[in-house]
Amino acid sequence: MDGEKMWMQLTLNGIIAGSIYALVALGFVLIYRTVRFFHLAHGGVYTAGTYAAYSTYMVLLKAGSNSIVLNLFFATIVGMIVAGILGVFIDRIVYYPLRKSFASDLIHLLASFGVFVFIQNFIQLIYGAQILTMRTWPVKEGHHILSAVITNVQIVIIITSIAVMSVLWFFVKKTKFGKAIRAVSDDPVGASVVGINPEKTITIVFFIGSALAGLAGTLVSLETNIEPSMGFNAILKGIIAAIIGGIGSFPGAVLGGFLLGFAENFGIWKIQAGWKDTIAFVILILFLLFKPDGILGTKIKMEKD
Repeated sequence: MDGEKMWMQLTLNGIIAGSIYALVALGFVLIYRTVRFFHLAHGGVYTAGTYAAYSTYMVLLKAGSNSIVLNLFFATIVGMIVAGILGVFIDRIVYYPLRKSFASDLIHLLASFGVFVFIQNFIQLIYGAQILTMRTWPVKEGHHILSAVITNVQIVIIITSIAVMSVLWFFVKKTKFGKAIRAVSDDPVGASVVGINPEKTITIVFFIGSALAGLAGTLVSLETNIEPSMGFNAILKGIIAAIIGGIGSFPGAVLGGFLLGFAENFGIWKIQAGWKDTIAFVILILFLLFKPDGILGTKIKMEKD
């Protein structure tokens, strides 16, 4: 493959990877902006949603449904709903009592990590450690766009991600509930004074953010294999994308996701693909050293006790 073809293919691969990273980062940032701690269990929710979609898809196949498109559609919806419900369950069972007891951010972080480990091990207990796949359809040659090749699945990933990100932006910026999210994020006490229920808002935010994780996991499973540990890499990339874009910024999460996708794919042009994770962490370290607020982030003022 000559330089021009390689450049076009890497660009396309960067867009595909960036779409997934942006979805994960958006769900993570949506929750972070509301509760102000790193929800590491988001990676477990991502995995659970993916396995729920996989199970639904396989049940539909066994039931005799031969429409791959409809099967995938219903499987994706179920995956998003399961992920959303799981996210709400985690908040109500684990985080809500911690909020009521005014637990520190460190306690929230440790609890979140514990939940992530529990979900991962529970999924492995049910499904085993073997690698699974949803790709039961015949392999077809991709479409040629300029000098690059793109498959139907990759087209679906890009279009779905962009559509969902656009809807979420409109929802947060233009709707009444979006204003409530921003109000709770800025000042929960002040929001309650003007009639906004912070806990109700947090519950809905957890459902939406977790559903986005389920969607991202399902889209990834259309191209790659499914395994219980898949959520760890996803949440790491989502957090890195959120940080370099500007933690707490929705446009920043999208920008960070695509920047990370491009950086990883162009970074392995001359080196092995196994260096992708290293490239991501090098970018994170550089941002933490020289621009810790991210591209579109703002400095967070620390209040003295």
